[in-house]
Amino acid sequence: MAGEPADLDGPLHEDERTRIDKWLWAARFFKTRSLAAQAVEAGRVLVMQAQVKPARALKIGDEVQIQTPGASYTVHVKALSAKRGPASQAALLFEETQQSKEARARARLEPSAHPDAYMRGRPTKRTRRALHKVRGGY
Repeated sequence: MAGEPADLDGPLHEDERTRIDKWLWAARFFKTRSLAAQAVEAGRVLVMQAQVKPARALKIGDEVQIQTPGASYTVHVKALSAKRGPASQAALLFEETQQSKEARARARLEPSAHPDAYMRGRPTKRTRRALHKVRGGY
């Protein structure tokens, strides 16, 4: 019926909208909603190649580009939800593009920065062992 509230246990209906920061949190791209809002404010989340504000209403079919500390994603919104659920339910909210999957796979294969690139001061025992491993020492 028209006056009934939306079912929060599952994805929202197609005609309803949800905020981008809530959706990013519900889809498990960010651990908290405030982290999602900060990422949107900082320009690390684009909707249809445009920078948006955290209150932007997301629609089904929108393309969202997400830059997280660990990876970059390009996804198409398949369903809307304002409630965070299990990971299996969160995976139903979006579909990642093939190019995004391939780019993340390539990034995993590339070696990370050299161990001493971010060193300050004297190396710890663990860091020293990593340096010897990279440099070919004992």
